[in-house]
Amino acid sequence: MLLPVLLGADRPGGLGDVNDVRYWSHPDYTRVVIELTRKIETEIQALPKDVRRGHPDRLFLDLDGIWVGRRWLDGIEVGDGLLQRVRLGQNTSRKARLVLDLDRFKRYRLIQLSSPERLVIDVYGDRAHPETLEWHKPGVREKRLSLPLRPVETVVIDPGHGGRDPGAVGRKGIQEKDVNLRLARILAKRLEKRGFRVILTREDDRTVDLEERTALAEASAGDVFVSLHANASSRRATRGIEVYYLDVADQRHNRGVAARENGISRSEVDSLQRTLARFRVSEASTHSKLLADVVHDSVVKEVRRESRDIPDLGVKTGPFYVLFLSSMPSILVESGFLTNTSDAKLLRDKDFLGALADGIADGLVTYRARASKLASKGMP
Repeated sequence: MLLPVLLGADRPGGLGDVNDVRYWSHPDYTRVVIELTRKIETEIQALPKDVRRGHPDRLFLDLDGIWVGRRWLDGIEVGDGLLQRVRLGQNTSRKARLVLDLDRFKRYRLIQLSSPERLVIDVYGDRAHPETLEWHKPGVREKRLSLPLRPVETVVIDPGHGGRDPGAVGRKGIQEKDVNLRLARILAKRLEKRGFRVILTREDDRTVDLEERTALAEASAGDVFVSLHANASSRRATRGIEVYYLDVADQRHNRGVAARENGISRSEVDSLQRTLARFRVSEASTHSKLLADVVHDSVVKEVRRESRDIPDLGVKTGPFYVLFLSSMPSILVESGFLTNTSDAKLLRDKDFLGALADGIADGLVTYRARASKLASKGMP
């Protein structure tokens, strides 16, 4: 692992750094995020428990072209009943190694995000001492029911972008992050009136990374995740509303939207699709499609009370990071095109945003009722 001979070694030229190490503990898994200054290729390798040497189960990743030196020598203690600690050290002069010491685990996955470059490692398993977790508080379900049996009570609203990330910038300087937040605030009130518990991933103009958004959603025991966005196009005539759910479908337009919302290039979307193909999209897929369908129908009905000519671009699938990182039924709503004069005007209008919010909220009421019927029949 860490080579003592390297502790006092000079740093070779041309290497990247580890900017930060973060983790979140959830009822079903622990997420570790490593932020890097450069893109790397890596994979997770597992080492079984070695009782004779006192080694626990371990996962490790080699970080080629990365220098950590002495910064992380003490490691990061976690102790959440699943992950004991995170260790990071210099393995060779041009390669660092990340080690996760585990109490136990069932499975794991690795996701690579860009802008900035991050490695996201999710480790799943039954915790040794779940009562010690920070998320354990009165009013939060300690052990969520399986998805087919889970009542829809908590909605997580995710106003896309924010802070240093404005998202799309449209006509007369309108910024996506502002539209998303205004819509989220209105939607939260509409949902609370309809009996939902509501969590917002951001309540003001601040930067929230994708993995942090879904970490908050999971920690709050959310039942549904709704990410709010506004669209953009090089063709100013393009306008309309569309709703997405997660899938590996490969459509040219969807790749462009996914690239922009993920903060990556179109070519990197292909890599994401390959990642998705290696995993089961999850049991939430069927529920996400149902959610997208009913919200879409309700939104189109409501907004056409305010603007009869707004185009309906339908329900689509695409590889969005923010949906892939969530384990609950999740959709992404594109509320219009900021690059279109008519849509941009509507997205500045409080009444139109109110109609959008009513449409999404009514769709969630419909979804809650249908999901309850499916659960009563024992259907997935």
